[in-house]
Amino acid sequence: MFHARIIGYRYPTHWHDTWTVLIVDAGAIRYDLDSRHHGAAVETVSILPPGVAHNGYPSERFGRFRKRNLYLNSDFLPDELVGPAVDVSTFQDRQLRTAIGQLHDRLRAPEGLDVEARLALIAERFQQHLRHRAPVAREPEPFIASQLRAYLDAHITGKAALHDAARVLDRSVPHLVRSFTQRYHISPYAYIVGARIDMARKLLLQGQPVASVAVEVGFHDQAHFTRHFRRHVSIPPARYARSGLVLD
Repeated sequence: MFHARIIGYRYPTHWHDTWTVLIVDAGAIRYDLDSRHHGAAVETVSILPPGVAHNGYPSERFGRFRKRNLYLNSDFLPDELVGPAVDVSTFQDRQLRTAIGQLHDRLRAPEGLDVEARLALIAERFQQHLRHRAPVAREPEPFIASQLRAYLDAHITGKAALHDAARVLDRSVPHLVRSFTQRYHISPYAYIVGARIDMARKLLLQGQPVASVAVEVGFHDQAHFTRHFRRHVSIPPARYARSGLVLD
């Protein structure tokens, strides 16, 4: 991701090998994308396809802009959507813009499963715009939600990836997320974090050190574990462990 405040500067013509998702927080930007003239301002969302030359400069009205960019792998969207993204690059979609802003906040302390789910839902929304289709979501499936829960339970302390579950269950990631959330009233990411914290509580009360518990239940470091534990339990794990130990 890239955040910038631009005043009186013109980007030269260039291109990226990634999809670029752009939101503007102040001012407005103009850009030429493969000879098509486009613009973006607050409340809009823009997407620039990979391999297409473009420039960028503040609009004449404001003379400046503040923006946030996401650079996403070339497989973020299908190749056939490059042309439509050149023709229509900017959209008025408050829900999509909010989702992208929340993803930027999440990426300051990234959580794999959560980021994966958010990106999949954002990609789905862009596809609807670029294919000129009204949002039509498949009805959530309780049985698929149960199967996803079984997958998550089998990966509580390991690496859980929604795209792996989607391949096994023959469903899209957004559909899995919607089915699971409706069935259990919690996201897959929140479910797996809660299960890890529950497991950690038991290990801490058995006297295991905080650092080893953090790794054993699937967090990548002690600080990461402590942040989540405190959010769920209200106190740090070391204090929780001391409060429950019975000494001979």
